[in-house]
Amino acid sequence: MPKVKTNSAAKKRFKLTGTGKIKRKHAFHSHILTKKTTKQKRNLVHDTTVNKSDENRIKALLNV
Repeated sequence: MPKVKTNSAAKKRFKLTGTGKIKRKHAFHSHILTKKTTKQKRNLVHDTTVNKSDENRIKALLNV
């Protein structure tokens, strides 16, 4: 039986927490930052968790 491969795009974008939740980064923080306010950019720095409705799909990509 061949090994199941982890999705390469998903493993670069998501990390598992100790409790089994999935951490992700915010979008809109890579370029075209001049028109965004300082507050908006500051709030995009912090990581957040993936929505409950998307968790099963991402866990399948990560083979968790």
